[in-house]
Amino acid sequence: MPTLMIQGATSDAGKSVLATGLCRWLKRGGYKVAPFKPQNMALNSAVTIDGGEIGRAQAVQAQAAGLDPVSDMNPVLLKPNSETGAQVIIQGQAVTEMEARAYHAYKPLALKAVLESYGRLAAQYEHIIVEGAGSPAEINLREGDIANMGFAEAVDCPVILVADIEKGGVFAHLAGTLMVLSPSEKARIKGFVINRFRGDVSILKPGLDWLYAYTGKPVFGVLPYLLGFHLEAEDAVDSRQAPKENPFRVVVPITPRISNHTDFDPLRLHPQVEVIFARPGEKPPAADLYILAGSKSVRTDLAFLAQNGWSEILKRHLRYGGKVLGICGGYQMLGQMVHDPLGLESQPGSSLGLGLLDLETTLEPEKRLDNLEARLLLDEEPLVKGYEIHAGVTFGPGLARPLIARLNGPHDGAISPDNQVAGTYLHGLFESPKGAQALLRWAGLVEPLELDYFQLKEDGINLLADTLAQNLDLAAIFRVLNGQNAYDALNPKP
Repeated sequence: MPTLMIQGATSDAGKSVLATGLCRWLKRGGYKVAPFKPQNMALNSAVTIDGGEIGRAQAVQAQAAGLDPVSDMNPVLLKPNSETGAQVIIQGQAVTEMEARAYHAYKPLALKAVLESYGRLAAQYEHIIVEGAGSPAEINLREGDIANMGFAEAVDCPVILVADIEKGGVFAHLAGTLMVLSPSEKARIKGFVINRFRGDVSILKPGLDWLYAYTGKPVFGVLPYLLGFHLEAEDAVDSRQAPKENPFRVVVPITPRISNHTDFDPLRLHPQVEVIFARPGEKPPAADLYILAGSKSVRTDLAFLAQNGWSEILKRHLRYGGKVLGICGGYQMLGQMVHDPLGLESQPGSSLGLGLLDLETTLEPEKRLDNLEARLLLDEEPLVKGYEIHAGVTFGPGLARPLIARLNGPHDGAISPDNQVAGTYLHGLFESPKGAQALLRWAGLVEPLELDYFQLKEDGINLLADTLAQNLDLAAIFRVLNGQNAYDALNPKP
């Protein structure tokens, strides 16, 4: 099966960028291509059309390939809920909670699921672009690896190694990674891509010549640092945004277990809105709207908010006529109580909520995963699309004033009687242009502009594909993808 794996010399080297761009380039060429990531660790996830949960990076890559995302595209997803433990999601469904040592012993079973999912994709598509995780040079994680070389060896696929020159030490990253690999793994790497270069590429030539002489492997190209470019972050909070004149200010507290903060990407990119992520230890600035994001451990994040004075910050903001919105875990925090009798996210028990909505939430084992359309019960009730990923059941008098009316199903969310506080389980609200306008008007922005976020994502993906075509030897990469030898054709020996 024509398969190419993209691995990184470090985390955030450009694996997702390169995989996404290749998916779009192959789709443009008329090929049926699917993205794949054997194992992902992230708190940003997406709901698939088959009712599963995968990393958002693979959902974006599916968009680049012109596909709806399915669970097989990311068969193992780890969602950390402590410093040493995580929820383990296999082929889209949460199966257990594990500490790191226990998961190490579980990897043979996880690999079986990985190979099953890969096999199903291989039966449907002409090419598969695989993204690794972290770096293959993590020696302590080599035994039983399923995320990088362990997978590449299992399916016998070639690998391209990408490194970020912006971090510095790019040649050491590439050469050093090869040094710690086994002979078979080293042979599997067919060449390199250097990412995020600023300036005149000719200045790099002595380094590229040295790298080829030292490793015997070619550099397929050097990608420039792209300004004004948007691609959803796989895990880290992306706070980049262009300066704006007199913006409407949205402040989001960064809690220890914040999840699905990609909800705020449309706001970051909105020409009238400034999003400020208030980090631990920082005094949050004044805001027009405070938003509480999703959380993988709601009671843990509630305790963090209490310890950092956020209850008083929000109450003072409301006294001055401000607005507060909670999404998913943030919605649960706005209520009176959060109960976790089974200890699903932390120790069993209950926690006082922020008391801004008259409702309570009990965490239950079964997670709700759903893509849906709904009416936002504001203004002219615009149609919105979004997704749910949560394990809580919310109840109480506050639900009598819902925020969302599902087209097929019960209402969702709540709005306080004074119209200042609202919450919902629906992620992706701001991706719907009319829905974003209605929410911003509710929050106090008088004439919000309409932003087509889907087209912005398409523009970013197309820019990636164009950049790859201009700066990489894609013909050579295509030969590698199809099991051919691009080595001598690309870098003939003197």
